[in-house]
Amino acid sequence: MFRKILSAIGGLAALAMAAVPAQAEKITIAALTFVSSSPLFIAQEKGYYADEGLEVEFKFFRAAQPVAVAIASGDADFGVTAFTAGFFNLAGKGALKVIGAQSRVEPGYDFVAYMASNKAYANGLTSVDKLPGHSFAMTQVGSSFHYMIGRLADKRGFDLKDIRLKALQSVPNMIGAIKSGQVDSMIMVAHIAKALDKKGAAKIIGWVHEETPWQLGGLFTSTRNVTERRPLVEKFVRAYQRAATDYNEAMNQRDANGNRVFGPKADALIPLINKYVGPKPTAAKTKAGAPYIDPLGRLDVGDIYEQVKWYQRMGLVDKSVNPKDFIDLTFIKGHFNVPAN
Repeated sequence: MFRKILSAIGGLAALAMAAVPAQAEKITIAALTFVSSSPLFIAQEKGYYADEGLEVEFKFFRAAQPVAVAIASGDADFGVTAFTAGFFNLAGKGALKVIGAQSRVEPGYDFVAYMASNKAYANGLTSVDKLPGHSFAMTQVGSSFHYMIGRLADKRGFDLKDIRLKALQSVPNMIGAIKSGQVDSMIMVAHIAKALDKKGAAKIIGWVHEETPWQLGGLFTSTRNVTERRPLVEKFVRAYQRAATDYNEAMNQRDANGNRVFGPKADALIPLINKYVGPKPTAAKTKAGAPYIDPLGRLDVGDIYEQVKWYQRMGLVDKSVNPKDFIDLTFIKGHFNVPAN
């Protein structure tokens, strides 16, 4: 009898332990409040992180470079944002690993616009070929904004030194400067650019995808996470890919004529995205400025190599930095344009 009682008690204890859910692993994600970060937000709102046993805290920043610093310092576990010189230097020192893609500046998808202040536009800055001789706002030296204007200079054949680069440290500062006419030009994400243009606060004078398409951003984590917490990284990647697939089905679609189309799936998804995007856009603005995001988070690897070369030529990235050392292609299959060596 005594043995039966003990057995029953043991069985009840086992049932009680089985009923207690496994404790979620807490992770911190660093990002900007842009539509290009959408898969992060979708995964949170649709419970994809929770499905993987992850509990998420977001840390938001106003420029790309601090996101990389947050990962390298251990203040965040994962980051999604544009590549910068600062990012490549940190990655080159072994602090960071690129494991997937954020957004690409893809032909046919308005995502990043060249803009002129109203004053500069009235004085003749009506197209990108007229940028030499004007001032240009960006966040920091070595930022993605710096890279995009540099790539344009290379394509158009003018000297970047002919543009007065103004590092204003944050996107809000850039917006304020162009609205007030303190700077002549800038590059800005579409949902903000189109709103400024519509309100008459500044003028769109071209689109980056028409000039220099490129792999704008990446999904990255610390080298420590890759080497010591690989199962955690795999869980995060699975959640991210599910969300990127949802985004693709809702926001990347085009009709037979190549025009973007948005149906019920987009209407359902946009409110989840807009909870995080700032300044708060309407659904129409989010559609107008939604970037192309690969449905599986695949990278244009070769373009990252080209970015590093450009920054090295500008003296902003150490010559020792080799993308092969910090790009980890093992978490996501099917990346594009992978160099042979």
